[in-house]
Amino acid sequence: MNRKPCKTELSRALGLLCLAIASGSAFAQETEAGQDGDQAVQLDTVTVRGFRQSLQYSTEAKRDSTGFTDSIFAEDIGKFPDTNIAESLARVPGIQLNRDVNGEGLNIAIRGLPNSFTKTTINGASVATASIGLDATNQNREVDLNIFPTEFFNQLTVYKSPTAKLPEGGAAGVVDMRNMRPFDMPGSHLTYSLQADYNDNSEKTSPRGTVIGSWTNADGTFGVLAGVTSQRGKLGVEGYETIGWTNPNLTNAQCGNGGAPDGFPALGQPCNVTGGNGWRIPDSVPNNGSTIAAGLTPGQAIDAAWLEANNPGLSAAQIGEALIPRLGRPVHMSGDRDRDAFLASVQWRPNDSVEAYVDVLYTDAHRTNQRLDMNLVGRNGAIIPLDMQLDANNVVTSATFTNAQFFLEARPYVEDVKYWHVTPGATFWFGADQNIKLDVQANASRSWMFRESPTILFNSPFTTLQYTNNGDVPSWTTGIDLNDPNLGWTWEGGRVWAQNEKRVTETSGFRADLQLGDDRNNLTVGVAWDNNQRRIQGFGDTGSGWQPYAFDLVDDARLADYIVPGPAGFVSVDYKRFMRDTNYAQYRDAADEAAGPNTGGSTGGFDETSKAAYIMVNGESDILGRGLRYNFGVRYVTTDQEVSGPVTIGGNRVWQTLEGDYSEWLPSFSAAWDVTDNVVLRTSASRTMTRPNPSSMLPATTFTDISAQVANQGNPDLTPYISTNFDIGGEWYTGGEGFVGLTLFNKRVEGYTYQGVTTRPFRSLGIPFEDLVDSQQAAINSRGGPDVATVNVQQQVNADAELEIRGWEAIWVQPLSVVLEGLGFMANYTKLDIKTLGRDAEALAGNVYGVAPSLWNATTYWENDVASVRLSYTWTEGATGTGPNQQGIPFAQIYGEDRGQLDLSASYTLKNIRSQPQLTFNVLNITGEERRSYFAYPNAVNDLYDPGRTVTVGIRGTF
Repeated sequence: MNRKPCKTELSRALGLLCLAIASGSAFAQETEAGQDGDQAVQLDTVTVRGFRQSLQYSTEAKRDSTGFTDSIFAEDIGKFPDTNIAESLARVPGIQLNRDVNGEGLNIAIRGLPNSFTKTTINGASVATASIGLDATNQNREVDLNIFPTEFFNQLTVYKSPTAKLPEGGAAGVVDMRNMRPFDMPGSHLTYSLQADYNDNSEKTSPRGTVIGSWTNADGTFGVLAGVTSQRGKLGVEGYETIGWTNPNLTNAQCGNGGAPDGFPALGQPCNVTGGNGWRIPDSVPNNGSTIAAGLTPGQAIDAAWLEANNPGLSAAQIGEALIPRLGRPVHMSGDRDRDAFLASVQWRPNDSVEAYVDVLYTDAHRTNQRLDMNLVGRNGAIIPLDMQLDANNVVTSATFTNAQFFLEARPYVEDVKYWHVTPGATFWFGADQNIKLDVQANASRSWMFRESPTILFNSPFTTLQYTNNGDVPSWTTGIDLNDPNLGWTWEGGRVWAQNEKRVTETSGFRADLQLGDDRNNLTVGVAWDNNQRRIQGFGDTGSGWQPYAFDLVDDARLADYIVPGPAGFVSVDYKRFMRDTNYAQYRDAADEAAGPNTGGSTGGFDETSKAAYIMVNGESDILGRGLRYNFGVRYVTTDQEVSGPVTIGGNRVWQTLEGDYSEWLPSFSAAWDVTDNVVLRTSASRTMTRPNPSSMLPATTFTDISAQVANQGNPDLTPYISTNFDIGGEWYTGGEGFVGLTLFNKRVEGYTYQGVTTRPFRSLGIPFEDLVDSQQAAINSRGGPDVATVNVQQQVNADAELEIRGWEAIWVQPLSVVLEGLGFMANYTKLDIKTLGRDAEALAGNVYGVAPSLWNATTYWENDVASVRLSYTWTEGATGTGPNQQGIPFAQIYGEDRGQLDLSASYTLKNIRSQPQLTFNVLNITGEERRSYFAYPNAVNDLYDPGRTVTVGIRGTF
């Protein structure tokens, strides 16, 4: 049916200003037709024009819904409120946006659970993507939303309270993206859009364009829609990384504890109170130009007395705890972010009893990144500290470092990602009153990615530098010019590796839903079958083939010929010439399968088949003369799972497959009571599930870093996460698009996993020492050799505890036409409180991370018939980003800092010109906010990325 905007008088209830503690967006709680009985929320014809009508459709959808859901509607054909789906969803209460290092929205988390707890669907069918972000491994069940163009979708729905009909898998919630179809826009339409983005980091212009055509016949029985969009984006990021922090691994002689001079203090003893131990101060002064220039005597023993004499005011025990970056490095990223996409949709309605459709979506992305970083070697290095100063947390604030060395790491990559999704389906109506409805739908999707990411690494001469850390990012001054190709760079300690990553995901499914009764009062039963597969493979020539060939062909004497001054104040590589002359392509294509790709993931895969059946009731009744809508039901699902990966048995590498199965009952209930004409109270209770992280179940042990200090072991016995959920809330509808809402929610999650960490001797891992790459062997040897060196072994386990998440959301959408026609604001706020309960509560508490304790956003908008302006601000409180024991330091965790972003969107329509072209102007990240995290202490930066400011101009119109 066609909905028209309500025409109630705009509220002047500004006394509710106390609720405007947050921000909001073009959305409202809503449920798709047939998914929890809220049939009125599904608009058969979406013909909204402008931001305010988009808001109004969302408000009406919220008002008519039974459960707790939120929706965003398109402003017009091919025009969403934001240019990125994840960023649009970020304006929904309770949604935490995860941004990539270039500032682009990547995926979302809902109400305190990580992004892998969110189920993503297109038209109700499961979605799985093979893509990964610039700094993400995406080993779990995350879905990267930046691969999907917003132009092809006209509705996003976030289901926070489930129904029995919804697919399982999202313990936190389900996000459904509905693509456009021809019956949404009866008649003939042709929409075009041209835009140009300019980023002040890349200093380049990125064009993109979209054309969407739609046609239906005069009788409205057949329609076709097709759209094409193309984007030629440019990447520009400047940053700083440390890869964690570390401290010296002092010998007993350097500690002065009286033990065997060549031995090392035990963990917990002076000079080794906190572990770590990634920085090895030499036993004697090396004989090189840097140490001589620093006034040191080559060959002189470096013991406790020497260290204390050359670092006045510090004891050997304090020096043993001094924290420096493992690899302090400025980072430069530049490259292409291209994407082409195609959408086709066909609908056929031969009579009032049948409607059929087929949707096809295809996306092809090509991405490059000329990544460069200049590393001050801390981990496994041999820096000698002089005049070192520490703060109260043992973070080095200033020092002279001699015997210091840098290395240039060039890691360019080329990545291709493809995704296709096909969804055929039909609806049939039966009976004299057509109150029996059968929905059937099938779906199939496939996504694959291939990334080639070689590494070219060479070292500088030894030098002496002045190191300073004032709290933002560490800096240094040195007498050598790191942007000079003829500095004297050397391959000694360097590497030339060819590494590739291949990912394939596939989904397929079928569902059938039989509804007995009308859309408001019915009994619905259904069945579903789904299959989800993924395979990740790393391939690597890590020193065996390409490296010796390249080192022989391009020795140190010729190395400078392949080095060029770089764009970030330090050298780069003449990639084209180096790759050509060293036959890179040959070695890339011949690289053997590896334990994992260089993104830190693991080679392996899974194959899951689930079968589900459900029964659900929707109904209406009166309580005290006021309407009550309700939905209740139960879903039963069984899952057969195969997890596979490579293992080495008896010296032979084979793929091992482990099988498992489990089943769950998932009941749900929701009710909405219209206590007055303008006030709705809601409640819901449910049980939801998320399947375990398949990468945590792989049957293998893999190292996650080049220093062989941290290893991951799989746990094939992990069980699903089960969440018991309760929600209560309500809204007051104030007229037009306006309303005020408050929701309280509680989740109890069983089976939540935590990272069990043990420090074990290398030999106990069962990994042959000779199977490690050269750099890992060297790192093990620098820590005493394979019989002495220890490794921090990490394994996910299900906690004998519950994770309790309590929170509340407030939202206010308020037109202010009483002040100025077309003026209004939106605001929402979310607050979370997370606790752990049970025997493993303490262990679990340290492993709940990535969740912002509070977040809010606010938008002020003004719009009339020809012009509109929106100013939006989104803020997220900093959160713990990892578990403890980072880099072998038990208390160390990574913490993300608070971040806010201010965006502007404006448009002007030329109404007297054919197609009524609309001129658009947008600015993202107006204030140029950076993204920063730190290691244990605020002045120990972990990483910092500056995505820059992006300005967009464009034109769009419809014939």
